[in-house]
Amino acid sequence: MAAEIHPAVAQLLANFRTDHLPEHLRAVSEPFRKLAHQLAETLTGDEVTRALERLWDAKNWAVLAASNAGGA
Repeated sequence: MAAEIHPAVAQLLANFRTDHLPEHLRAVSEPFRKLAHQLAETLTGDEVTRALERLWDAKNWAVLAASNAGGA
């Protein structure tokens, strides 16, 4: 059963959008977006917010690494 998404969690989920990225960076970011939504839809509690914050950090570092590598 899907958990009710807290407004603060929903706000964090907006950080995981990929439509503004070029295709090669979108491919790196997309798995993080999917995982973020899966976590938000299945878990509850303050820990979910912390997990999403850390996942967002990890996503940003992965996108930066891909950007610095010049692709893929």
